[in-house]
Amino acid sequence: MVFQENATTAWRRIADELAETIRTGTYELGSGLPTTIEIATQYNVHRHTASKALHYLREQGLVSVEQGRGSFVRGVRYPYRLSEKVSFRQNFAETGLPVTSRLLEVLTIAIPSTVAQSLQISVNSSVWRIVLLNSLDGRAISLSIHYLPAQKFPDFVHKLKDSDNSISKAFEGCGVVSYQRKSTKISARIATDEEYLRLELSEGDPVITTEGIDIDDSLVPIQVVETSFNPNRIQFIVD
Repeated sequence: MVFQENATTAWRRIADELAETIRTGTYELGSGLPTTIEIATQYNVHRHTASKALHYLREQGLVSVEQGRGSFVRGVRYPYRLSEKVSFRQNFAETGLPVTSRLLEVLTIAIPSTVAQSLQISVNSSVWRIVLLNSLDGRAISLSIHYLPAQKFPDFVHKLKDSDNSISKAFEGCGVVSYQRKSTKISARIATDEEYLRLELSEGDPVITTEGIDIDDSLVPIQVVETSFNPNRIQFIVD
């Protein structure tokens, strides 16, 4: 394949094409990309142009460069919006890729004091504790723990299972047609053993964590959500 444009546009076009091969799975996570010389030969460009294309992919978080070994695919980072309307499925709807949530655990528990404060309910109350593994195109993106007042939403779990584990649809089935995010706290820490396995991380990898409080149209808190994200697969956009 030969490009006739100048080096200024050639490196970007090469980078975009390589990025697309990564997104479509031609190069899998952890696999090596062609060397600078191989890319230069393939596209009939100077090796500095090929090197600039690889450098751009590194800046975008798509590849890592290991001295003496070459460039390796880190994976695609999908944009994830943090705004008043936070929905895992809606966030990724534009990708056209299949979005799934797998129900890992459902419990009714005595409410933790911090959750009681956030939900503005009595510490003597009980809550649903719902754990979901959320994936995009078969790749684990996040592990989320949802706390909801059990007395206010007694049928929530049934609604959740009937709506393919969609939190938004389950709320709608319980009469909450719309809700919004009141606040989101963002942090980072080393992954737990469960997160390491569930989110397909490497040992010692960190996770990005969020703690969100959602409120209904009457400004009453309806759930607290604690989520851990695979940092190699998402990029937060704060509106």
